[in-house]
Order: sequence, then structure tokens, then C-alpha cells
Amino acid sequence: MAEPIIRIDDITKRYGHWTVLDGLSMEVLPGEKLALIGPSGSGKTTILRILMTLERISGGHIEMDGSQLYHMPTANGLAPADERHLHRMREKIGMVFQHFNLFPHKCVLENVTLAPMLTKGVSKASAERRGMELLDMVGLVDKAKSMPAELSGGQKQRVAIARALALSPKIMLFDEITSALDPELVEEVLNVMRKLADETDMTMLLVTHEMGFAHDFADRILFFDRGKIVEEGKPDEIFRHPKQERTQTFLRKIIAAGHRV
Repeated sequence: MAEPIIRIDDITKRYGHWTVLDGLSMEVLPGEKLALIGPSGSGKTTILRILMTLERISGGHIEMDGSQLYHMPTANGLAPADERHLHRMREKIGMVFQHFNLFPHKCVLENVTLAPMLTKGVSKASAERRGMELLDMVGLVDKAKSMPAELSGGQKQRVAIARALALSPKIMLFDEITSALDPELVEEVLNVMRKLADETDMTMLLVTHEMGFAHDFADRILFFDRGKIVEEGKPDEIFRHPKQERTQTFLRKIIAAGHRV
């Protein structure tokens, strides 16, 4: 069996007296598609932000692609990671956020090509060639020279996905990427996600309230509540035959609200 590409060991995250993650341990295999579900405030987005090094952990260890994320080896054992180490680790990860965060003064193609040119020294010609391939993959080649203000929300989110992919990450993180979209635009973004899942071997972690999509997309579902994993399993196990009462209650409310699972 393959070694996990992500190993989270007994991590804690606190903001003052508020504990968001409480002794959390989990593993993710290379190429696995993982959906994180649960009520708002249960710690799902915090996990993604920690993996992206946007938030520091309060305790525990995280190993990513064979290296410690927040620690580095020294002659005297492990020491807290410095910024150079974090930067090197960050290159393995791409993240797409709820809100698109595109540069408003740069066209679509410039938004996609800027990071590879600045952080990896990729030539403009190579970056643009790869950028056009990615825009083709997300169905936006015809918008390459458009400005973000000329795009719909769904188109902006597809550009954000292409931008994250431009750095060729091993791991992709998606944080509620459809929650800021009008309902009729959600499906176009989910279609890109389906294509990514089907056509790449990237490891993907998805935080979502789209339960039907989570069921179809994921190899494994993790249900979170109050900073802990309450239940995990294959999509059919979680959505059709949940064992824990807390999971059952959550899914009943989701179904009552009209969501497909």
C-alpha cells in the first residue's frame, strides 16, 4: 500500500481560548479524492488553511510528501520551520478559495501565468502556452484576453482553478468553491472538478456543502464536528448508512433543506 502523501498527527489549532481542531489525526493517500463535510465552524476550512501554511498549528505534526510541513530537521532534532522551508513545501500545494481573488487589473491569461513566471522562473512563452492549455481545460480559451470584471462568477472560479493548476501542484485544496456562486453557475464549476478528478492523478481535498457532488466526486468522505472527525468512509457508507447519530442528524437537515445526497 502506498505511503500517505499527507499524514496529520495529533494536531491542535487554537485561537486564544477557542479550540478549532482538537487532537486531529488523519491520512490521505496519493491520488485520493477526499471530501470534508460537516456543519459550519467544525474545522474543515481550517485544515485546508493549515495545509496551505496560511495558519500555523498550535501542536502536533504534519508530514507532506515525505517531509515535515511545520518542522525541519537540524543537528539537534526537529526545529520549527523557517520561511524558506515553508515556501518550499508550499510549492507542492494549490488552493482555490470561496472568493476568486483574481487580480482585477490583469487579464485572464495574465492571472494564470503570473505565478509560474514569478515563483518558478518560467519563461513568458512557456507560461502562456501552458496557460492556454489550462484555459482550454476549463473551457475559457475564448476569454484569455478578457478582464475579470467581464466574467461571470462561474467563469472567475474556473480561472482561479486554472491559476492554481498552473504551478503543477501535487495536492489541490478546494474550499467551498461554489458557495459564492449563483445556483445556475454552480454546475459549470462542478463539471470542471469532475474533469479534474477523472483525468488527473492529483491528490484533492474538497470542503463542500454540495452533498450530491461530494458523493459522486470523492473516494472517501470525512464528516467533521467540533474539530474532530466523527465518521469517515466511502460515499455510500456515509450518505446511505451513516453509523453515528451526529452524522445522521446532519444529513437529515441537509435533505430537509432540499439538497441531494
